This record gives sequence, structure tokens and C-alpha cells, in this order.
Amino acid sequence: MTKGNLKCQRCEICKGYGCIGQLPGLGGVFESHNFQLNCSAWEQLRKEAAAEGKLENLHNIVVSPQNVRCGPVTGAVENIGYIEESDFYYPYLKNAMDAGFGLCVGDGCPDEKLHDGIAAVKKLETKAAFFLKPYPQEKLEERVTWVKPYAEFIGIDIDSFNIVTMRNLVNLERKSAEQLEAFRRSFDVPFVIKGVFTEEDLTLVREVKPDVIYISNHGGRVETRKGSTADFLKQYGKELKNYCKELWVDGGIRTKEDVQTAIYYGADKAIIARPFIRSTFDGEQLKLL
Repeated sequence: MTKGNLKCQRCEICKGYGCIGQLPGLGGVFESHNFQLNCSAWEQLRKEAAAEGKLENLHNIVVSPQNVRCGPVTGAVENIGYIEESDFYYPYLKNAMDAGFGLCVGDGCPDEKLHDGIAAVKKLETKAAFFLKPYPQEKLEERVTWVKPYAEFIGIDIDSFNIVTMRNLVNLERKSAEQLEAFRRSFDVPFVIKGVFTEEDLTLVREVKPDVIYISNHGGRVETRKGSTADFLKQYGKELKNYCKELWVDGGIRTKEDVQTAIYYGADKAIIARPFIRSTFDGEQLKLL
């Protein structure tokens, strides 16, 4: 297998400055501004905890691999640099599983990307959280039939119609509460709403009350608003816990201390993608940082 050339710039610490303007690639929108904010905000939250005399409480939080999942990633050719799309999914998910982390599988265009993720989960003889793009309802229901046998959770990327690299490729739509409820009724595993990051999203989850609320701005890759997922978690995490059984968050999480910070401010799971992508591409084993 020839992997190709990794589109990551291999910065010593991934903070969103080495890949500015790289879309497709591993960069972000707004000249990677939200990507950078995602990364820096965790340290800022720790400073705020320290100012309140709570930093020791944060550092006493016990973190296990079960608190971490690999991010739902597709686009191995255009975004990561692989020569063949199918070469990415099995090594990436196996690497996460071997480390004891939970698995997430993303959706993409063309449909082979989702099928590659399904095939990897099937080969690993495990289950994963599958995140489907907000296609029209009929197409969504078809995708549910594909992932059901391998799904631990099924979620929907409510904001992914804003992803720059998906524009003009597929018909994605903003989903109403009624549409999400209809989607939810098509399966019997826990339901996740992913991409919660705006006031409008808060209104939606208050009405739908999914099993899992997943705070995300897709690593700073969607044009919704400027800001970090960490700050959103701090501001709304306590309220969001009233509408779900679990709260997940991604965006700029790089260390065990970042995971502790996410948990301290209300998250149950921390989702990590870019560092895991790079480790997998380089053949390195994942570990809890």
C-alpha cells in the first residue's frame, strides 16, 4: 500500500497554525481561526478554574480510554493525502480500538466513504457510533439500513451542510425537530445530534432531547459562527445535560489535561481526530496522552 503524502504540516503541537488555507486538507475556515480557538480555549478554561481555586479538582479527575473516541473522519484522499480512500478506515479504527478508545465513523460523498467505514467496523467485529450527513429523509433512511448492524450509536451532523468541501457535491439540508424525530424512529440504538454550536442548535436539542448531544464545529471546518467548542461547553454544558443522557465534545483536544478539562466542564466523552489521523498515517500506536 502506498499511502501518499500527508496534508498535515507535522507541527510539534497541533494548534491550527501550520495548515492555514488548506481546504481540502486538514485546515479550517476563517483562515483556521476557529480551529485555533478550539485548541487554545482548553488552556484558558484551566486558567479560569485556577482563578476559582478549582484547578486541583480538575487535575484529580480520573481519565480512562473510555472517556475518549476517535473522530468521525472521511475524505482520506482529498483531506488527508491517501492515494486510495479505502486504505484509511481500517488502520484508523483499529488503532483507536487497540488503545481502548470508542469508535466513530463518518459519512461522505461518494457513498463508498461510508461503506469503507462500515467494512472496517465489520472487519474489526465491533460496533461504532455512525454519523450521517443531513440528506433528504428517504436517503437518510437508506443509510440507516446500511449502518444498523454495526451501530452502537447513530447520529446526524446537523450543521454539515455548511462544510466547505461538501458544497455543490450533494443535497444536504437543515433539519427540523420533526424531521429529526422521524429519523430517530428508524432505529433503536441511542440517537446523537452532532454539530451543536449555535443558539439555533440549542433550541433544536431542547425540543428533541436526543440521547447524546455532541458539541462540535467540525474542527473549525464549518462556517457557522466564530468561537470555540470549549467556550460553548462552559457556557451551555450544565443546561445541555438536562436534555440528554451524555454530552460529547470535540475540537482542539490534544492532551489528557484537555480531556480532564472537558470532563470538568460537563462532558462525558472527548472526541479527537487530527492527532489520531497523523499517528495512524505514520504507523504510530495511539495512547492516552
